[in-house]
Amino acid sequence: MTSSLSSPLALTRRGALGTLAALGTASAFAQGTSTVRIGYQKSSTLIVVLKTQGTLERQLAPLGVKPSWHEFTSGLPLLEALNLDNLEVSADVADTVPVFAQAAGAQLTFVAQEAPSPSAQAILVREDSPIKTLSDLKGKKVGFAKAAGAHYLLIAALDKAGLSFKDIEPAYLTPADGRAAFEKGAIDAWVVWDPFLAAAQRQAKVRVLADGTGIASYQRYYLASTKFANARADVLGVIYAELVKAGQWVKANPKDAAALLAPVWGIDAATVEQANSRRSYAVRPAVPQGLAEQQKIADAFFAEKLLPRKINAVDVPLFKPGAAA
Repeated sequence: MTSSLSSPLALTRRGALGTLAALGTASAFAQGTSTVRIGYQKSSTLIVVLKTQGTLERQLAPLGVKPSWHEFTSGLPLLEALNLDNLEVSADVADTVPVFAQAAGAQLTFVAQEAPSPSAQAILVREDSPIKTLSDLKGKKVGFAKAAGAHYLLIAALDKAGLSFKDIEPAYLTPADGRAAFEKGAIDAWVVWDPFLAAAQRQAKVRVLADGTGIASYQRYYLASTKFANARADVLGVIYAELVKAGQWVKANPKDAAALLAPVWGIDAATVEQANSRRSYAVRPAVPQGLAEQQKIADAFFAEKLLPRKINAVDVPLFKPGAAA
C-alpha cells in the first residue's frame, strides 16, 4: 500500500527507515521464507520474556517458522515498520499508537489487548519543583514520546485541569532522551511509562504529579500486518497463547520475572519488580466493546490537531484466537 503518512507518524519515517535498513523492504512471508519478524520495545515485557526464554523458537518450530527480533525505542516507529511491511508482528504498544497508524492508512490487525494498567505511566516533576498541581503545568516545558500512551495521558490530564495542549510547550523525546533532559532541568515535567517510570522513581529525586488513575486506562495492544494475519493465523495463534501464559507467569512469579528481566533491561531487579507490579499483563482478545477508549483517544488527538483526519478507531480487523484451530 502507499500512504502519504501526513500525520505525526510521518515524522518518524527517516528514523524508522534507518533502524530498519538491515531488515529489508519486502515481506518475509511474501518471499516464501519461514521467518516471522517481531518488533518490540523495552516496555514489551511479555515478548522480552518469550524472547529471553526461547519460547517462540520452540513453539513455532512445528509450523516450520522461526522468529527474528527487532528492537525499537518506542511504539510509533514500531508500527511504522508494520506499515512499511518491514515486520509481521508488533509486540505491545500503548493504546494511542494504533490511532496514529490508522490515521496514516496502515493496514493493521489487532491481535490482543492487555487489560488496563493506569498507574504504569505518570507525569513526573523534580522533588523540589514548584509545580504542585496539574494547573501549574501551564506555560511549562513537558517532555514525552510522541504518540505514546504518555502523550494521551498528558492531554487528558491537561483537560482535567481545564488546560489544553496549547497551554504547554511540548518536547518530543524518547525515554532515554527524556530522562537526560529531565535530570538536566531542560524540561519542567516528564511523562513516561514503566519500566522507565520505576527507574526514575528509584534512582532520582522525583515526585508523581499524576498517574493515569481516573484519567487514562493505558491499555496496550499487540498487532500484526493484516496481510500476515490473513495468511498465518496459525502463527498468531501460537504467539497469542504464549503471551497469555507469559503474562500469568510474570504475575505469579514476580521475583523470578524480575531476575530474568533485570540483566536484559539493564535495570536492577527491585526496580523491575516495582514496574511489573503496576502492569496487568492480562492478555485477552481484542473485541469491539473493548475498544471504546480508542475512539476517545482518537477524538482527543484530532481535537488538538495532532491527527490529520478524523477516524473510526473501532473499525479495525480483529484476530480471533482459536479460529484457525
